[in-house]
Amino acid sequence: MIPMRSRNVLVVLFEGVQSLDVTGPLEVFAGANERQTSGGGEPEYVVHTAALDARPVRTSSGLLLTPDRDLREVSAPDLLLVPGGVGTRTPCPELVDWIRWAAPRIERIVSVCTGAFLLAEAGVLSGRRATTHWAHCESLANRFPDIEVVAEPIFVRDGGVATSAGVTTGIDLALALVEEDLNRDTALLIARYLVVFLRRPGNQPQFSAPLANQTARREPLRDLQQWIVEHPASDLSVAALARRANLSPRQFARSFSSEVGIPPGRYVDRVRLDAARRALGDTGAEIAEIARHCGFGTTETMRRVFLRDLGVSPSEYRDRLRCESSLV
Repeated sequence: MIPMRSRNVLVVLFEGVQSLDVTGPLEVFAGANERQTSGGGEPEYVVHTAALDARPVRTSSGLLLTPDRDLREVSAPDLLLVPGGVGTRTPCPELVDWIRWAAPRIERIVSVCTGAFLLAEAGVLSGRRATTHWAHCESLANRFPDIEVVAEPIFVRDGGVATSAGVTTGIDLALALVEEDLNRDTALLIARYLVVFLRRPGNQPQFSAPLANQTARREPLRDLQQWIVEHPASDLSVAALARRANLSPRQFARSFSSEVGIPPGRYVDRVRLDAARRALGDTGAEIAEIARHCGFGTTETMRRVFLRDLGVSPSEYRDRLRCESSLV
């Protein structure tokens, strides 16, 4: 459906901004505009960048960005995007004041990564649920106790305010907004073009199983970890994995637990659970098929693991993802 008018999007820039926090979402919005205009419609989003005094800013990676406008001379947009970066550690008071002034006038406010700290400083997150990069969740919670900081999801939406986790999750959140404003097919097309996940739901964890655990130092075990991720349906018993690592089962179990931080059986469970969660969210495959493909063998085995680790069955998990997609 072609909107009555294009939506005005404003991205604030500041010294030390994270460049990908800015360009990732902008590529998503540009993709949506290309899809709309190629069909003869008007662009969905009119995007501008703004900084105090319209000065060029240096990103944390050294890239120089030139804003379109002086932040003090722009009106409140339909959507405000606040990126993160090292510049949020000592935010400019004038920038925080502008966000505090503009927030009540804006329909939707989005932060990426540590941009949540700017929203928090401006009082926008007071009394709300929010997230940020996993490494900064504890700091956000300690500095702003009136915010309910949720560490696991890749993005959290509370009313008209949405906060996302580290860096690339800004792309996920932008895809969710495109899906809401246009349709799921457009969001999926953009995701494929950008070669990213087909729109990860917000309650997907920031960590996958391999990321949540440390990587083994020794090459045989490190390579084996990756092999497990790529072959969840294989025989991943301790005896089978020990043979692949050229170790006795006892040596393997002891070395794996020491280097990875958890026993090999627990690691396998996490990998299979991670694969099943992705399949439930990204595909329409039957639960029995997913159970086989992800190495659980039977639906009952997968169900027990889901109930133990997530507190919901696979079907309930899928239903929650669908419900969230309809709300985001």
